[in-house]
Amino acid sequence: MKNPNLNNRLLDTVTTDFAILRGHPQPFGVSNLAGGVNFSVFSRHATARSLVLFRPGELDPAMEFPLDSKINRTGDVWHICLQGLVPGFEYGYRVAREPGDESPIHRFDGQQVLLDPYARAISGPSLWRAATRKASQAGNWRGLLVDDTFDWEYDQPLNHHLADSVIYEMHVRGFTRHDSAAVAHPGTFKGVIEKIPYLQKLGITAVELLPVTEFDEADNYRKNPLTGDPLHNFWGYHPLSFFAPKAAYAVKMTVGAQIHEFKEMVKALHAAGIEVILDMVFNHTGEGNEEGRTLSLRGLDNSVYYIIDAESGHYANYSGCGNTVNCNHPVVRDLIIDALSYWVTEMHVDGFRFDLASILGRGSNGEVLTNPPLLERIAGNPVLANTKLIAEAWDAAGLYQVGTFPNFGRWAEWNGKFRDDIRRFVRGDKGMVPVLATRLSGSSDLYQADGRAPYHSINFVTSHDGFTLADLVSYKVKHNEANGEHSADGDNNNFSSNHGVEGASDDLAICALREQQLRNFATLLILAHGVPMLLAGDEMGRSQKGNNNSWCQDNDIGWLNWADLEQNRELFQFFCNLIAFRKHHALLRPQHFEGEENGERRLVWHGTRLGQVDWSENSHSLGMHLQGHSDEADIYLITHAAEDAVDFALPTSEKKGPWRRFVDTALLAGQSSCVPGEEPKVTDQQSYRVQGRSVVVLVR
Repeated sequence: MKNPNLNNRLLDTVTTDFAILRGHPQPFGVSNLAGGVNFSVFSRHATARSLVLFRPGELDPAMEFPLDSKINRTGDVWHICLQGLVPGFEYGYRVAREPGDESPIHRFDGQQVLLDPYARAISGPSLWRAATRKASQAGNWRGLLVDDTFDWEYDQPLNHHLADSVIYEMHVRGFTRHDSAAVAHPGTFKGVIEKIPYLQKLGITAVELLPVTEFDEADNYRKNPLTGDPLHNFWGYHPLSFFAPKAAYAVKMTVGAQIHEFKEMVKALHAAGIEVILDMVFNHTGEGNEEGRTLSLRGLDNSVYYIIDAESGHYANYSGCGNTVNCNHPVVRDLIIDALSYWVTEMHVDGFRFDLASILGRGSNGEVLTNPPLLERIAGNPVLANTKLIAEAWDAAGLYQVGTFPNFGRWAEWNGKFRDDIRRFVRGDKGMVPVLATRLSGSSDLYQADGRAPYHSINFVTSHDGFTLADLVSYKVKHNEANGEHSADGDNNNFSSNHGVEGASDDLAICALREQQLRNFATLLILAHGVPMLLAGDEMGRSQKGNNNSWCQDNDIGWLNWADLEQNRELFQFFCNLIAFRKHHALLRPQHFEGEENGERRLVWHGTRLGQVDWSENSHSLGMHLQGHSDEADIYLITHAAEDAVDFALPTSEKKGPWRRFVDTALLAGQSSCVPGEEPKVTDQQSYRVQGRSVVVLVR
């Protein structure tokens, strides 16, 4: 149908060649087909649907197109194709059901304009942008038609082997938002680009970005009880979209700038040899519980997209965030696979960390599936064949699958047991030597039986969720009063120690011990078999003042203060040296468990006496001897968590040179490590005196 006499409200949205066509059911979302713009969206239980177009920034619709169930519907898919549209228009859907159907599982609202779950870019409200459109001020999220062309040149995902990776978990906004970051574009994708030289100097191989898909930072309605300041959703774990990058992380206000600037960031990081891993939240959405807002999936087909009680209509809450996505429904599986494929093919992302990934293995009734179809499809998808897949192998309902997560030969896991066991050993808990040996050698108890390798263990001591490293050695308990939840939030089991004083201290002995413990944690984390993941800011001694759940702290608590780098340069250099040492020695990056490759044994455990490890409950000491081939160095890592110094006998060899000291965490900060290749010779080649609560690394 041609229409030369267009409504004036459409003049900025269409050309005089405007025409309406039946459209196609695939692909979902908005696409260019047959010379027009095709719209396609799923809704099985709706009986009425219309496409709503808006002029950019306008509150009221410019035009609405009712869809005919006979013409514009194929199966459960509604579609329409419009010729003559131009980039920049905004769109959404109205979805309704015949009156009289009062089923509690449906939440259709014909008055609400809904967001397309396949929208690649979104227009909506933001506290973090310098200006907002009128529609944004009204709190409406709409899809955008954008020109997403980009010159990638020869860029592709880097495909670093996971065993060779060092991951750096960071928040796009928090990384450069503080004035001390001294960047031209704080809190944005471009701000990350400005800090690439810093990341290169540190030596990490991948950044793992907290959620970058669109979310509402204003969906937290609490205030800080200590200051009265409003609290925001800083982390972004309440997604409104699985596809659209957050517009507030872009500098420019132009339509589609968020897509272009995200691609610029990825391209620049790749040019620096750094991969991009996205933290994806598929387990729940920002629509909340029964009292939450209807924004997208809930209004499109509530009973398909969410796990719901059929009688009451209440949402299952395995996420702890009000709702749970019905991940293993065929339609939802397709949505998730399509989103992952988009980020890999169009945005050149290298991998994904899946938030509360155990939910992805639950069925439509919440049951734990033995072979979850979604996890199998992700693992076997050919487009994702070289993509890093990392599971947070638990959920908020008590399901804990570290070591038992359905892996289909592909999945790596955040190793929460590594975190807890290393913390407990360094703190000085009893009975930790046997489990320490298992964690340092790749957690074979968790990953060997099902055919996985040490690199399927993502080792970490700290992450965004919990204490920072500096707070781990400075606080015995969490201090989350500023979150406005009476400190009911955040984990109570932190396995931390304040070493005599809660919080900041002027006692020089306490400060020195804390700094030594920081070095102990860093050494064990970075040199253990598996893949180390660092929390951004730990390398510069960053503190959150004891807050172990900073999800709502869009302020100095949540942001990196780059002044910490100047105050803790020696700690930063210590991290740099450790990462460089790990890269230099392949022994630290095994792709097989001990003895699996040609039956070769290259790891020997020692106690203070060679070959005599004290595995008892009262032991606090362990020596890990990695034996290199003739053209490789030997590495001897000694860790001692008791207070008194002990002498460790050193292995001898007629074929290797003398032992040299790479790390001794008990030495003064500037002397506790050195640049790899510049290690000084140890005076006594028969034994080494290891000070209390310290880690020593020798190389020959």
